Amino acid sequence: MKAFISYSHLDSSSLERLHTHLAMLRREGSLNEWYDRKILAGDPVDSEVSANLESSDLFIALLSPDFLNSNYCYEKEMERAIEKHDSGEIRVIPIIVEPCDWKASPLVRFKALPKDGEPISSWTNQNNAYLDIVNELRRIVQNERMDQQSVHSESVRKASEARYRIRKDFDDIDRADFRDVAFSAIRDYFQKSITEIDRVEGLRGRFRELGPQSFTCTVLNQMKGRSQAHITVHATSSSHGFGDVTYSFSENAPANTANGWFSIESDEFDLYLLQHGFSRMGDDQRVSQQTAAEMLWEEFLGNAGVSFA
Repeated sequence: MKAFISYSHLDSSSLERLHTHLAMLRREGSLNEWYDRKILAGDPVDSEVSANLESSDLFIALLSPDFLNSNYCYEKEMERAIEKHDSGEIRVIPIIVEPCDWKASPLVRFKALPKDGEPISSWTNQNNAYLDIVNELRRIVQNERMDQQSVHSESVRKASEARYRIRKDFDDIDRADFRDVAFSAIRDYFQKSITEIDRVEGLRGRFRELGPQSFTCTVLNQMKGRSQAHITVHATSSSHGFGDVTYSFSENAPANTANGWFSIESDEFDLYLLQHGFSRMGDDQRVSQQTAAEMLWEEFLGNAGVSFA
């Protein structure tokens, strides 16, 4: 892992001591530190700092009164690191070098080192403080390595599965589970999309659950004569109705009415949805759960005079 170390030059002695204690992590190839002393004479400072911060996995801030007083450390480096953390690109680790008002800064969000955020300068033997920091960094590196191995193993597994198709027999429980997942995917898609509709000028939306296996939606198009569209969706059973997931373009429609439906079908390898409808012509369409939600949403909006890209 690559660690970007941000520090005030007035805390150079603390940087040197940390560098010394990180020796074994460097020897193992587990951690590679970068700090501005590695900039060569004649190199552009800002671009070097920015490039190395952008390419780092860890942002280590050596916190002291001088760090908090440094506009460069605080505004150029720390604030950018927090932005990268919020987008999942970097881990931020505050190291408390000396007592300071760091808890009033945005870094209060993050677990600080050494233990309990006790400043290094307050430890009777400061080597113990640095050792505590090294042990925590080692734990982070090991966890990251395990995560990478897990991701790699999962990728290998999925790649293997993609090569081989295994014939299966699907029973009623498999089909019921697939129906529940399909209904949940459609319900969640509509609920999220109705929230988006309310942000669009001229449109209003309403989502309401009628029970654990049914919901109803309304869209009002204020730009087209207050045109409205309704839909009610039920998860049912093909043995007791039209299909496994039914839909009616009316509000609060009962489960025994439908304008269309999705039945759960299977081949020798997979379960899938097949769309049916009284107004549909030609072959019924085989679709995934996500595609079913998107198609149904698009048709629903079209009834209100709204197109969906």
